[in-house]
Amino acid sequence: MPTIKEPLVDEKIKRLHELNEQAKLGGGQKRIEEQHAKGKLTARERIELLLDPGSFNELDRFVVHQCTEFGMQDRKFLGDGVVTGYGTIDGRLVYVFSQDFTVFGGSLGEMFAKKICKLMDLALKTGAPVIGLNDSGGARIQEGVVSLAGYGDIFFRNVISSGVIPQISAIMGPCAGGAVYSPAMTDFIIMVDKTSHMFITGPDVVKAALGQEVTFEELGGAMVHSTVSGVAHFIAKGEQHCIQLIRKLLSYIPNNYLEDPPAVAPTDDPNRTDEGLAYVIPDDPDKPYDVEDIITRVVDNNEFFEIQPLWAQNIVIGFARLNGKPVGIVANQPMHYAGALDINSSMKAGRFIRFCDCFNIPIITFVDVPGFLPGTDQEHGGIIKHGSKLLYAYCEATVPKITTILRKSYGGAYDVMGSKHSGADINYAWPTAEIAVMGSHGAINIIFRKEIAEASDPEQKRLELVSDYRRKFASPYIAAQKGYIDEVIEPAETRPKLISALESLATKREPRPSRKHGNIPL
Repeated sequence: MPTIKEPLVDEKIKRLHELNEQAKLGGGQKRIEEQHAKGKLTARERIELLLDPGSFNELDRFVVHQCTEFGMQDRKFLGDGVVTGYGTIDGRLVYVFSQDFTVFGGSLGEMFAKKICKLMDLALKTGAPVIGLNDSGGARIQEGVVSLAGYGDIFFRNVISSGVIPQISAIMGPCAGGAVYSPAMTDFIIMVDKTSHMFITGPDVVKAALGQEVTFEELGGAMVHSTVSGVAHFIAKGEQHCIQLIRKLLSYIPNNYLEDPPAVAPTDDPNRTDEGLAYVIPDDPDKPYDVEDIITRVVDNNEFFEIQPLWAQNIVIGFARLNGKPVGIVANQPMHYAGALDINSSMKAGRFIRFCDCFNIPIITFVDVPGFLPGTDQEHGGIIKHGSKLLYAYCEATVPKITTILRKSYGGAYDVMGSKHSGADINYAWPTAEIAVMGSHGAINIIFRKEIAEASDPEQKRLELVSDYRRKFASPYIAAQKGYIDEVIEPAETRPKLISALESLATKREPRPSRKHGNIPL
């Protein structure tokens, strides 16, 4: 075999180093400076922050676009506007793509899409999460329909990966047109306040079509999608905060649907009781309180990672740990609409429950619900259909499901909120629980309408009947007698009871009939 002269080897290695350095510059130093001037990091800087130091392995660094129209053959950048590869977060394998706004405004073309699709295919084969850091102007117009085809190929992979591996999207700049559908189909969306936006049609199109003047922020900013539309799950104060949220989120969820969520060594006594829990709920049944005061007292180290805290605030969802093991929390929030269920809260909780079920995360439900929110807006908006989504999600879920009724559990909302009838495994109730078809006042006004009208003191009669109704029917004991409540517990015992129940359900298996998939009421 002929030997290669050392100078030739050195020259080729030198060329490799030059190309690597060229690729790292993306669209060039000037555009990098422009990115920094906007308060934004570059695609590579974001990856460095996200992953464990030194763990990133880049793929397809030398890919370039194949377009020859509009003078594009003379404008090629190594990597073609997206950085892709794999690395670790807290030692766990993840795949990541980071769109580079310095190259054609982060616009997506054929090769750009192929890089992402290759990455998603690898993640699916290896059973590891995909994290997308989005900062793109949308489809690359110069490449025409192949750009649209590229989006379609990504969308397809989003769908086939759903429920198999976690998918997380960070919106760290623009995300417009068809580009928004890929993040929308992922499990969680994090938006950066003031520098990110999402919309199908931009302000110019809105003005042309409807004559409405609207800014990027007003139309699709992080605050809008965190408070009004519910598209975003988290709003980050800045890019570093966004990265921290991704890492924290991953700490609660497994790499894929075949694994258990990551447990940690517990540092909080599993047998810890809390006498103060008995005093969180006011004596007046119509007085609100913050259900998060209960959640944080019960979970490990008082740590609750809330999701979508600014949208549909009448229900609370998020992750916590019990004895070191992740759980998903769903709780009615009496501070908003008295905890009543409505369209938005049903969708919010329903999707979260389905995520937990996909990835083997037990569901803990705290109930204080007076019913469904009344009104023509709700009925005409489809509360029947949307409320069914929450019911469907609870019935569909086969992970361990433990429910604690804190106070009110009225009407159809009793069935919907993790009842025994929707498949909950263990159902607890506090002594303060009121389980009935409707509230005591409404019930006696119907049942005893004639007696109240004929009483010498109707108001006094009403109060007596309300008290008697609550004692006989609106307590947890009637439901307990029927086996719908497994145990009435002291509030102080809630944490150890939940942990004990979780341990007993650790080997739960619940087979369901064979089918392609159910038809959730979308």
